[in-house]
Amino acid sequence: MQYHSTRDSSRQVSAAQAIARGLAPDGGLFVPDVLPRLELEELKALADLDYPSRAAAIMGKFLEDFSQQELRTFAAMAYGSNFDDPAIAPVRFLDDETAVLELWHGPTCAFKDMALQMLPHLLTASLVKTGEARKVCILVATSGDTGKAALEGFRDVPGTGIVVFYPRDGVSHMQKLQMVTQEGKNVCVSAVAGNFDDAQSGVKAIFGDRAFADALSQKGWFLSSANSINWGRLLPQIVYYISAYCDCVNAGRLNLGEELDFCVPTGNFGNILAGWYAKEMGLPAGRFLCASNANNVLTEFLETGVYDRNRPFHTTISPSMDILVSSNLERLLHAQCGDKATSGYMSDLSRTGRYALDDAAFTAIRRDFYGGCCDDAATRDEIRRVFSAHNYLMDPHTAVASHVLCRYRDKEGCRPTVLVSTASPFKFAADVLSALGRPQAQEPLAALASASGMPVPAPLAGLETRPVRFAGCVEADGLRDLISGFLA
Repeated sequence: MQYHSTRDSSRQVSAAQAIARGLAPDGGLFVPDVLPRLELEELKALADLDYPSRAAAIMGKFLEDFSQQELRTFAAMAYGSNFDDPAIAPVRFLDDETAVLELWHGPTCAFKDMALQMLPHLLTASLVKTGEARKVCILVATSGDTGKAALEGFRDVPGTGIVVFYPRDGVSHMQKLQMVTQEGKNVCVSAVAGNFDDAQSGVKAIFGDRAFADALSQKGWFLSSANSINWGRLLPQIVYYISAYCDCVNAGRLNLGEELDFCVPTGNFGNILAGWYAKEMGLPAGRFLCASNANNVLTEFLETGVYDRNRPFHTTISPSMDILVSSNLERLLHAQCGDKATSGYMSDLSRTGRYALDDAAFTAIRRDFYGGCCDDAATRDEIRRVFSAHNYLMDPHTAVASHVLCRYRDKEGCRPTVLVSTASPFKFAADVLSALGRPQAQEPLAALASASGMPVPAPLAGLETRPVRFAGCVEADGLRDLISGFLA
């Protein structure tokens, strides 16, 4: 299977080349030429497997230059004792029509582990397959969880370095602590004076800077990405949608072949896009409910067909969704409109901050997607409501999705739906405590454990006492100098 850019389908690369490069030379994102098919008989067989085996089988459909033995080995290393639940991505049932897919049982307590425990294996193998002799520097802009998950995944991986930029005032206290206390000889972390879009724009500009790339190459380095713009990061996310469907069938909550909706909290659109790819492969999925916080650019897009980032930026209690430029939406546009139209839309976005879909593309997208949003007050109310009704504790991002699902059901009726839960509530302990009406505490992790009856996840325990290694902050125009200094 070959891959090409969302902005130019004429240039073909292998899967290994797409993963190694991260971003296409023209600034587009790599996508497969075709999506492989997933038949019901295959789905039935997958239901009998454990999570690592499901992952190897599904990813193998996209990675023809990787052997099944390689992928099984990578999956066993990625999804093992580093997760605190043997199911890896367990499904919990709140009622007969609502399940929660918990994606936060990995080493950083967030869904990014599902991909970023796999990506280092895929990337280092890809470098060998493509004959790359240079070392790779992984460049990451994060709105909170990707940074820590990438740092943990690439920590001390031979032949790699990793630099993570996060918005100075745009991540939770716990997310910041996870990053600035990161161990490893090949890691570097810095705050950026600005919001996530400033950090992401700065990183994208660096990927497009040919002179900077040449200078790094002379030092024996090249840049790649661990953000979901990298196909090797997005591909493992397809797995857990298929796995969740299998688990619902195994639990007797769904008959094989029946449709299942998914409600996904999303900012950069990668998580929900992975589910849509699974549907396009043949997974019996219905609609994808795209849940946003007060930064509701995606909600408006799915209601009107107009994407407009020209709006106030809100800092919320669900910071991983505090995003106004959703990079992975470009892949959906390509699937519906082709490379020429997509290139035009991205040019409009760069020049004016907005673009408008034609009627045919908008109608096609609306068939599969619904957009909804809520503010912080509604998020807190939902955390409290779900805990009271089901004795189930949600983080703010999952609560946004739960609120959107409830409002959708008010209008459209109740269908079997999986809520995609993206982070442990303990990563946002202070805000969750507040939502439950509990007083703030000097040790919010312990207070939340007491209030909920849940144990503090091991990766977060003792985080407050770990030494801070990275306390710096750079302006948006200072990213290149920091990277150069780190790789010197």
